[in-house]
Formats: sequence, structure tokens, C-alpha cells
Amino acid sequence: MVFSSLIFVFLFLPLNLILYKFAPSIRAKNIVMLVFSLIFYTWGDPICLLLLVGMTFADWIIAIYIEGCRKRNKNAKFGLFLMGIVNLGLLCVFKYTTFFLSNIRLLTGFPQSVPQILLPIGISFYTFQLISYVVDVYRGEVPAQRKFHFLLLYVSLFHQCIAGPIVRYSDVAAELEDRKVTSADLSEGIWRFCVGLSKKAILANTCAVVCDTLLGVGTLSESVTTVGLWIGVLAFALQIYLDFSAYSDMAIGMGKMIGIHYLENFNYPYISHSVTEFWRRWHMSLGSFFRDYVYIPLGGNRKGVMRTVINLLIVWFLTGFWHGASWNFILWGLYFFVFLIIEKFLLLKFVQKHKAVGVVYLLIVVYFGWILFRFETINDIGRVFKGIFGFGTNTFWNVETSAAIVPYLAILIFSILASTPIFKIIGKKLYSLSFEYGAVTVIYTIGRILIPVILLILSTAALATDSYNPFLYFRF
Repeated sequence: MVFSSLIFVFLFLPLNLILYKFAPSIRAKNIVMLVFSLIFYTWGDPICLLLLVGMTFADWIIAIYIEGCRKRNKNAKFGLFLMGIVNLGLLCVFKYTTFFLSNIRLLTGFPQSVPQILLPIGISFYTFQLISYVVDVYRGEVPAQRKFHFLLLYVSLFHQCIAGPIVRYSDVAAELEDRKVTSADLSEGIWRFCVGLSKKAILANTCAVVCDTLLGVGTLSESVTTVGLWIGVLAFALQIYLDFSAYSDMAIGMGKMIGIHYLENFNYPYISHSVTEFWRRWHMSLGSFFRDYVYIPLGGNRKGVMRTVINLLIVWFLTGFWHGASWNFILWGLYFFVFLIIEKFLLLKFVQKHKAVGVVYLLIVVYFGWILFRFETINDIGRVFKGIFGFGTNTFWNVETSAAIVPYLAILIFSILASTPIFKIIGKKLYSLSFEYGAVTVIYTIGRILIPVILLILSTAALATDSYNPFLYFRF
């Protein structure tokens, strides 16, 4: 089940909110959320629910052990070691075993057959949440949760368990214990969910159709044209932003509907002036995780230039590898590492001073980076880079390219606008003017009521007629 499915929008979520509303106490409300979250996860992967519950139980015990060691002034590093074995060990087994064995077989011829292991839904996200929880207990930043069902609720909440944001226990612990839903939260939550749903169902899915038609699915299309490559990669850049930010929007919106406030995960990254700024705006929960639990513990930038470079290399290797067990993801992470190093020591002050140049530079870097991200083989990546500059393609433009682009041109343009804060700026301007002009007040109020309804209707129509609907980050 995904957020952008009709069964979720019109059955699962309304039923959840109704039962939550009439639950008599916070304990009962938490039971409702836990039951619905486990059903939601089981819907997609019944067997792997055991893995989710088992990992959570192991980390619950480990965190209590670590806190006990701290209170008795004993070394708690053994607990931290156990946590790493459990969480990273299982993540490696399920996500990276096939990758490692495939590469070993390529080099040595052994083993003769490589097992294809099912990747549990959401394991990359909830593993990082559990790691952050146990490490924060080790650091003394949060107390160990004594009630297992509270920790399981934190890990499995259907808003964010499958594809993020990566929520830290410290950010939601108090609201899991006690929370209230204000009318403002409910209104904003509905608005945010409907905006996210429309970004996914109308914009991201359309961009995906354009991208797959022009570039092909899996491997690069043999009949691709030069213009088709340029527009296809642009469509993918729009798709991946709109797809993932839409999921985060819906998660944040649903959280607000029950009084839980998740942190923002995207902040219009395509308007950044540098790669450094881009990564402060893109998938912010992942960036902050690697900063606080990898980069800073390794020494950050406190131990000299060479150590800083090595630490950044480790972080960006892991960032790429986290996204998928494939060499193209590693290459993608190292690609950004190179530009971050160039900025850190040479370029950053210049692009910060010349912002227009910085935006153009950033968009070029990110645009070509998405080529590495989308195509898994070096052969396809090389063909795309050559084809974009007019080498190795059949033609510059053809009728098929026109047929793939022209019907969706308006949606592509709107998707570009939706990737900027222009609509948010207009909304804020109308809100400020509503205090001065009565007519604007009426327009703003009607808009706040009607726009979510219109977006919901349009999204429903799109979902009812569209066969393409997965979230890209489900496979990470």
C-alpha cells in the first residue's frame, strides 16, 4: 500500500483518523496508531514484519542495557557494538549480500550462483532510526524507553516507516507520550497531505511517464534522440524531487493530523547556489544523520585538512551506497564528494557572492549527477553522456520524441514551477494582504478551503486512470 493509492486515501487513512478521533485516551490513540501501522507494513511485506519487530526488540533491550551501564559507571561500548552488529549486520545481509557476492563472483568465479535476497520494505529508513535512538541513549541525550510498544510505535509509524523522513526519537518522544491536535494543525495537515498527493499523482507520475518513454525502463532506449536525452533527464530530475518531497509532505501532513510534528525534509533544493547548499536542502533528515552519526564522530573538520577530506570521502561513499547496492550509486555519491571538496577549498565563496552563477552551476552539476543515479551500467551512463552532446544517438529529434514531450509540456513547465517556492511566496503574500484588504481575506479563505478539495479531486482522477504509481525511494 502506498499513500497515493485510492484504497489508502479513501479507506485506510479515513478509518485510521476516525478511530483515532474517538479513542478515549492517549494510550488508546497510540494503540490505534500502532495497530494501523503494523497493518500498513504487513500489507506490503507480511514476512518482513518479523524483521522490523525483531530489530526493534533487540535495540530496545540494548538501549536499556546501555543506560544501565551508564548509571553504574560501566563502559557501555559493548552495547553500542551489539547494536552495530544487529542493525548494520542485518542491513548488509538483506541489502548488500547480492551486490558483494556478485562482485566476488566477477573477480573469482565463486560462488557459482548468487542468491537474490528480497529487500525488506523501508529497512534503510527504520534501521537508521534505530541506530540514532541507541546512539542517543549511549550519549545520554535521551532516556531509554522502558515500554517496548512505545519504541515499536516510533519505529513503525506508517507516516514515515517506509520511505522517511528519518525521524529521530528525540524529536517525537514527548509527543508520543502526550499530544493534542489543534484546529490549525488539522487544517495544515490536510492541506499538506493534499499538496503532497497532487505532487505525486499529477506531477511526479507524469514526469515519470515522460522520462521512461524517452529514456527507456531499466536500460537506455536504443531509439533515443539527443533532445530526448536532455528532456528525459530533466523529467527524471523533476520526478525524483517531486516524488520524494511529495512523500515527505504527506508524512508531515498526516503527522500534524494527529498532533505529531515531523521536521521538514526538503526545502526547494533546486534553487540552491552551491552543491553544499543543495545538500542542506535535499533529504535533510539523511544529511543530518550522516553529519551527526558519521562525520562528526569521525572528527569532522577538527583534525586537519587531510582528515576532513577522508571523513567527507567516507560520508559520501556511504551516502551513495545507502541509496542502493550498485556501483552507479557509489559513483553518484563520490561525484558529489568531488564537487563538495572543490567548493570547500576553492569555489564556495565565489558562488555565494555571484548567486546567479551559483544557481546555474548547481543545476548543471545536479542535472548530470542524476544520470549517474538513474542508470546502473557504465555502458548506459557513457551512452547518455555522449548522446547528450550529439554523439552516438540516431538523430537530434524525431516524431517519437515530439509525441513523448508535447502532450505533457504544460505539466513539465508546472513541475518546474512547483520545484521552486513561487507558489509558497504567493500564498504568504496573499496572507499578509488579507490583514489589509477584505476582498483578499475572502479570496485567501476560500482558497484555503477549496484548493485541497480541488487537488484531491484531480489527484483521484489521475490515480484512477494511471497505472504508474510507485514511490522511487521505496527501493532504497
